[in-house]
Amino acid sequence: MSERYSRQILFTPIGKEGQKKISAKHCLIIGAGALGSGNAEMLTRAGVGKLTIVDRDYIEESNLQRQQLYTESDVKEKLPKAAAAEKRLREINSDVEIISVIGDANPQRLEELINGVDLIIDATDNFETRMAINDISQKYKIPWVYGACVGSYGMSFTIIPGKTPCLNCLLKAIPMQGLTCDTAGIISPAVGMVTAHQTAEAMKILVEDWDAVRTSFVSFDLWRNQYSSIKMSKAKDEGCLSCGTQPTYPYLEAENLTKSTVLCGRNTVQVRPPKTVEIQLEDLANQLVSAGFGVKGNPYLLSVETGAERIVIFKDGRALIHGTKDMTAAKTIYNRILG
Repeated sequence: MSERYSRQILFTPIGKEGQKKISAKHCLIIGAGALGSGNAEMLTRAGVGKLTIVDRDYIEESNLQRQQLYTESDVKEKLPKAAAAEKRLREINSDVEIISVIGDANPQRLEELINGVDLIIDATDNFETRMAINDISQKYKIPWVYGACVGSYGMSFTIIPGKTPCLNCLLKAIPMQGLTCDTAGIISPAVGMVTAHQTAEAMKILVEDWDAVRTSFVSFDLWRNQYSSIKMSKAKDEGCLSCGTQPTYPYLEAENLTKSTVLCGRNTVQVRPPKTVEIQLEDLANQLVSAGFGVKGNPYLLSVETGAERIVIFKDGRALIHGTKDMTAAKTIYNRILG
């Protein structure tokens, strides 16, 4: 196997000792979509010892434009992303132990999976899951690499418990976009750019080259030829409930999770965010119309046609998902529209 990784071993910051460390480490990837499949493939080819991939979704035709592990036959079979990823990754490198988990990356599941993990890669599509990742990372002192992209825009930040600001700190310092791939679209080069940043950071951590780990928040817009790197050390908040001097890890608590309820006698699920938000309905309507959705509204709510379902969105972030009684499916639809 030395020949397999020979070009990687020739890279001085890794070398033989670094390769041994990579092959002994366990990475947990949350999400098997665009970022997840890209990170998973690169880490598998790099020879990581163990890879656990968690995803609740199945493969659709629209995924093929940017999610590199999947094929048209996967779409026809409606395979779960995690299962299809496991099959493909085993074909790429049979020496890597691949474990797929089909389901939600909720706090309970993260607690079950975290034992023995050396690094977490964020490849999810919503901030509820990211905040849970952030808290589980802080609780068990496991580094994680944040990543997100939409349109031609992407961003990444590496979080080392005890050293860097956490995501909870970061959200107070940097405004995050509320757009999603379903509302603003996405181009695959933006995915590739974020994946490259994430996997590079992952490899630095796996070989324990801590001095090389990036300490800045990186963002870019490939279409507009913009790139920025912002030092974030001053964003660390000692009073932060996730990483401060007296952490309580609030995003692992049930009361801080998105609530979903099947409405009695109706084929409808109500989804309520953990905290009341103020949605600018007119701005959201314009985004959704541009994305091709049918939208009607008034000063109090928007009614959005997505195909089989209809979503009614209120100004406080609450939504009614008509056309399903499946709470997991309803939360997935909610996150696709509202992020």
